[in-house]
Amino acid sequence: MKESDKNYASQAKANTQAMFRANDPYILFKAWMAEAKAGEPNDPNAMALATVDETGLPDVRMVLLKGVDARGFVFYSHASSAKGVQLKHNPKAALNFHWKSLRRQVRIRGTVETLSKLEVGKYFASRPRDSQLGAWASQQSKTMKTRHLFEEAIENVRHKFSGATIPLPPGWTGWRVVPRSIEFWRDRPFRLHDRLLFEWDMDKKQWTKRRLYP
Repeated sequence: MKESDKNYASQAKANTQAMFRANDPYILFKAWMAEAKAGEPNDPNAMALATVDETGLPDVRMVLLKGVDARGFVFYSHASSAKGVQLKHNPKAALNFHWKSLRRQVRIRGTVETLSKLEVGKYFASRPRDSQLGAWASQQSKTMKTRHLFEEAIENVRHKFSGATIPLPPGWTGWRVVPRSIEFWRDRPFRLHDRLLFEWDMDKKQWTKRRLYP
């Protein structure tokens, strides 16, 4: 066996042991996220968000994770967006983080709750000013006739709030995915991957975990 292969096998064993020692999925997730931030070239907090429309047809898109704690996983957007309309109709969602350079992914399924206006306002105030202006100018998910009209709307909003604090736009909001299950997946040679599934026990109010076949 080549020395590089021996090192990979040794590291893989250590990673597996650390993964399966975890008893709290949030602690494990934050550890993986820290490694992703150190190693992923772009947007380590990017996640696929899957929702379902009123006909039962699934929909998926990439969004950015903006907060995580023991209550769940937070992201923001506009209530009138496709995701916002779908979540209002069916407040359940699935998330998927895929860190290609680390050869890992995390899958999350759960219910969704709308954040308080205080939480949303606090986050909105932390955004770059141009992002705040864009939130006012964009009619998210609506038909855009020309890019010029959008850019014109941005400049109109920029003029409107010149020298002033930009307030929270009507309809701009945030959601928290409250997990019922969190699955950690790690690549292994020959597709003999590691999978660890945490599930929330509603009666005991605690996480259970089990190992899955790849």
